Amino acid sequence: MRLALFQPDIPQNLGAALRLGACLAAPVDVIEPCGFPLSDAGVRRAAMDYGALADLARHAGWADFLAAPQRKEGRLILFTTRGAAPLHGFAFRPGDTLLFGRESSGAPEEVHAAADERLFIPLAPGARSLNLTVSAAIALSEALRQTNGFPTGAPTV
Repeated sequence: MRLALFQPDIPQNLGAALRLGACLAAPVDVIEPCGFPLSDAGVRRAAMDYGALADLARHAGWADFLAAPQRKEGRLILFTTRGAAPLHGFAFRPGDTLLFGRESSGAPEEVHAAADERLFIPLAPGARSLNLTVSAAIALSEALRQTNGFPTGAPTV
């Protein structure tokens, strides 16, 4: 199971996603360009002390991401407010990549077209959307639950 962020706008969301990936043993793909300078020092700063645990793959663009060897493994599952099916009715498989669009504008048509599945997280009436990393945590948790993919260790102090 992998997380992928398409051209993220907010460095704090990237940091939280790296921490999420590190804690749940899910590699994180970042598809550039980002809406902020993404240097190695910036990644370390955003990931805080989880940087050493995070498995981060940076891709120069959408085509590079699609051509990456890790993309050959499973389905590309796009989470979007324009999704076709609710998260809770979907059957995840090991090897799926959970893809999240840009905070400011979501994912462009070419990303939607490349996705094997498009999902949304149902919200209460009147609610527009969740924070990117909150959405990623909900989706990754459900995917790991379904595939028995949660790490087995207890939290350390």
